[in-house]
Amino acid sequence: MTSGRSRISLWLDLIRWNRPAGWLLLLWPTLGALWFAAGGWPGWHLLAVFVLGTILMRSAGCCINDVADREFDRHVKRTAQRPVTSGAISVKEALAVGAVLALCAFALVLTTNRVTVWWSFVALAVTLVYPYAKRFVSIPQAVLGIAFSFGIPMAFAAVRAEVPALAWWLLAGNLFWVLAYDTEYAMVDRDDDLRIGMKTSAITFGRFDVAIVMACYAMFLVVWTAVGAGLGLGPVFYLAIAAAAAQALWHWRLIRDRSREGCFKAFRLNHWLGFTVFAGVAAGYAFG
Repeated sequence: MTSGRSRISLWLDLIRWNRPAGWLLLLWPTLGALWFAAGGWPGWHLLAVFVLGTILMRSAGCCINDVADREFDRHVKRTAQRPVTSGAISVKEALAVGAVLALCAFALVLTTNRVTVWWSFVALAVTLVYPYAKRFVSIPQAVLGIAFSFGIPMAFAAVRAEVPALAWWLLAGNLFWVLAYDTEYAMVDRDDDLRIGMKTSAITFGRFDVAIVMACYAMFLVVWTAVGAGLGLGPVFYLAIAAAAAQALWHWRLIRDRSREGCFKAFRLNHWLGFTVFAGVAAGYAFG
């Protein structure tokens, strides 16, 4: 019989607890949007709701993703030992863990307002759709981009009880960032994905993959810079954007030869790029 401690260890492995880069990639654009929506510091309540909610929903998403991909994952070197794929956790148990986490996140949303509650159902629907998009969509990373960017309209809804056009511009810009880093991620598994028939942006883009990744970085930074400029953020914001652009150029050096190690390193370090942009937004309001 599995002990309680080892059971918890398996659950933590299921939600990638020891790999926080995943929820950090969701967190920074969500917090950036929260600062934009509030015109600066949003208050402790909303900060706690969105930080904890981001961690919970990313963890729930891992449960759903592992159940959906369990047959594919057994053929991929990087994912073959995931708890559901290896049989250490059953499908029913993984879904139960995911449901509990999602309900905890929903409880946090209930402390905001009705508009945010309604948008949370849309966010959940996109989260449920993404794992299956890889079977039918040639660039499933675009679906992931929407899922990973949905904290942006929800942040505006929580602050303003509406989702203005500005939120959708930020979401569109962030979608390009997700395309950039998740294509890097897909480049790691390209050989395995080709063999098992998985659809990914790395396969679809082919020999243009590196160029498109860099173009996506550029589009993300251009859109978010335009929003910051339009809202009057000062020089410190532009310094942060320049630092983020320098990181993107470093990632180009990591991925240009398409090595598995370089592409995976670039993906794992993307949360620092996101943090840099968020820090620029927060500092722009603090010192502007």
